[in-house]
Amino acid sequence: MLRFANEHFFYLYFIIPILIVFFWLTFRWKRRAMQKFGNLELLKKLTLSTSKKRQILKISLIVLSVIFIILTLAQPQIGTKLEQVKREGVDIIIALDVSLSMQAEDIQPNRLAKAKHEITKFIDKLEGDRVGLIAFAGEAFMQCPLTLDYSAAEMFLNIMESDIIPTAGTNISEAITIAMKAFEQKERKHKVLLIITDGEDHGENPVEVATAASREGVIIYTVGIGSIEGVPIPVYDGRGNLTDYKKDRSGQRVTSKLDEITLQKIAQETGGAYERATGGEIELDRIYDRISKMDKKE
Repeated sequence: MLRFANEHFFYLYFIIPILIVFFWLTFRWKRRAMQKFGNLELLKKLTLSTSKKRQILKISLIVLSVIFIILTLAQPQIGTKLEQVKREGVDIIIALDVSLSMQAEDIQPNRLAKAKHEITKFIDKLEGDRVGLIAFAGEAFMQCPLTLDYSAAEMFLNIMESDIIPTAGTNISEAITIAMKAFEQKERKHKVLLIITDGEDHGENPVEVATAASREGVIIYTVGIGSIEGVPIPVYDGRGNLTDYKKDRSGQRVTSKLDEITLQKIAQETGGAYERATGGEIELDRIYDRISKMDKKE
């Protein structure tokens, strides 16, 4: 099978017709100049050593040379070659809270959009590490299994919205449990779980589940996104227009507050660290620096 390593060089073939037109105009200019100088037939007899055929041949060779130079730059390749490439890294699973409270706009444009933007930047930095995605709200599921295909991971990340999980709430415990099952069961290291949430857990005690994860060699880093004071949760219609704010059964507005204490305990229990999301977007950079210093597996 024939393929080319640098196909963009084929755009240079546009200069071929330009060259041909240039040489044609040059011939016409020479002919007109000779006509002005004197009798054309007499000049031809005086310049018998100049051959028009040789000139055309010379120009043809020049054009052919340019064609083959461009073809060489495109680097034609035939056949296949199998190469074994060894990579070193760790397994990183990112659990993203997609509950309705992540629609709160105390961080612009909202908590979920901000988190997805930071995760994309984080994935772009990875080299050799496998990455997976978990979406969680009232329940959790594996959105993207561990992979080295970062483009695929980002594609799955882009479709993670608040409506992909019908069960309301925030169940951090189940997200940790799903992650534990996704990691290599035989290993007791090289495992990182990154949880990004507003921290309002409505499931089991996530600290106890984190302790179990620690025994499996999982290091958990948590990122809290949102305000401690609490903000109302917007409700949008199908067209994306704000219609109201979420209310409880008594008709009072529900506010979403960042629960930093729980997130700090989860991270401490596994030897990880807690970071609070900021406008400077440096929290995932700090976590990446810590992960990059970990022992790698081949």
